[in-house]
Amino acid sequence: MNNIDYVVMAVFALLILCIGMVFTYSGSKNTSTFFEAGGQTPWWINGLSLFISYFSAGTFVVWGSIAYQGGFVANGIQLTMMLGGLITAIFIAHRWKKTGALTAAEYIGVRFGVKTQQFYTTLTLLYSLFSVAAVLYPVGKMVNVASGISIEASVLIIGGIIILYTAAGGLWAVLVTDVVQFVVLSAAVLIVIPLALKDAGGIQTFASNAPDHFFDFFNSEYSIGFFFAFLLYQTIYIGGNWPYVQRYTSVSNEKNARKVAFLFTGLYLICPFIWMLPPMLYRVINPNLQGIEAEGAYMMMAQKVLPAGLVGLVLSGMISATASKANTTLNLVAVVFANDVYKKIFFPKASDKTLVWVARVFTVLFGLLTMVIAILIPKVGGIVEMVLSTAAIAGGSLFAPLIWSLFSKKQTAKSIVFASIVSLVVSIWMKIGAPFIMGIRLDRFLETCLGVGLPLAILALFELINRKQHYAAFSKKEESIHEYNERQDSVKQNIFGIKVIAFSITLVGFGIALLGIGADDGLVAVIVGAGIMLGGGAIWKSILSAQ
Repeated sequence: MNNIDYVVMAVFALLILCIGMVFTYSGSKNTSTFFEAGGQTPWWINGLSLFISYFSAGTFVVWGSIAYQGGFVANGIQLTMMLGGLITAIFIAHRWKKTGALTAAEYIGVRFGVKTQQFYTTLTLLYSLFSVAAVLYPVGKMVNVASGISIEASVLIIGGIIILYTAAGGLWAVLVTDVVQFVVLSAAVLIVIPLALKDAGGIQTFASNAPDHFFDFFNSEYSIGFFFAFLLYQTIYIGGNWPYVQRYTSVSNEKNARKVAFLFTGLYLICPFIWMLPPMLYRVINPNLQGIEAEGAYMMMAQKVLPAGLVGLVLSGMISATASKANTTLNLVAVVFANDVYKKIFFPKASDKTLVWVARVFTVLFGLLTMVIAILIPKVGGIVEMVLSTAAIAGGSLFAPLIWSLFSKKQTAKSIVFASIVSLVVSIWMKIGAPFIMGIRLDRFLETCLGVGLPLAILALFELINRKQHYAAFSKKEESIHEYNERQDSVKQNIFGIKVIAFSITLVGFGIALLGIGADDGLVAVIVGAGIMLGGGAIWKSILSAQ
């Protein structure tokens, strides 16, 4: 990397930090603004945030590694995310908004009681430790490949910045930085692709030199059976993962909750086919990467074709995606701890100001612990193994019972807890105990089927057992005068947030165009930067005309 690349990364990190800090004052007014951005955020902002939060550098390390080794298989896997989003948009997203709950934890507490809430809160916080760590490690890997800076140092620096602005600004800081990060990441990928195609000799040369079956959607490890099992998991994850539930509950109504998921679906239909091209092209250029070396294929491709400055932009895009996923989870766990643990269990009379500060302190402590886990990931077999195994073991067990309960009045606290415990114990045993004690090791397909299918089977059994009983469902509470006033304040905050987005992405577009002008092969960057500037101007104009 050139010195200008480091300057680009530093400037971008400063921009993101400043955006987050802008919301420090407004996010501190009350728990509504800090935890749910007033519950009135525009659906398109939440939709972009949901989409970019689903990405991370892990997308380019995990799926990029699979794309390098197996080709279109990586796209086949990611199509499950698009279909899962579609199912969520049609059947699930609006039901979360209909509950009137601030968080999934609040829904559990009202519907199933405090003890059940504590059970799921504990497990979800533990799961979130590993999910955040799983996105911090890949960006450390990217920085290490590009610059030689150690993975440990990269994780600590980037993780520290994410923790700082998330703790300061709350959900609005997360949402706005997510939109800006989406723009940067998209720009970075759009600049890399034409240069990578040129370096690979064009599409025809790429297609003719690619390995056999490189353009198949399935292979022996990621079979069609795995596809359907993973689709079921993705539906449960997109529809029930607590940070994503927050995207459905923080918009103004049920229709907008659905729009959030529909926007996610549309973007996932298109983007993976574009974003997986660079590591696939690199397979033709350099077919010699072995094992975990393939995790760096994406960054190696970018370094090979990009001029000075634009490598820093691509790396900033990867860091952006990571920040989006990490900040989403960090904000959610802070909300849950402050609102559903600290207040409801220990200090029921705690003021809004106190809760906001508790959330900030917990964000910092939780973030520090995730960085420690991220640094230890190479010792557990690498990032691909950790991501897929954690998903198979915990995803269905934690989130499937909650989604089921949105549709059924026959589930009780005992039934959903029983389903979670049994499926977790069995999945962990089959992953850790059975291979060493019994010599039985499940492949990807069976591992995913077990993790998702077992809790669903148990819940279905309880539907039959409790078929003559109808337990109380979550009832939406009436809006108080205090909540009405907060909602009115949130409208003003929305306008401010959109203005920050417009100004920030216009500034980003100008910077990208400037880098393109100064680069030897920067025409694509100039065009992309100009397009982003026009987009930022259009957003600014629209918000002024709305006033």
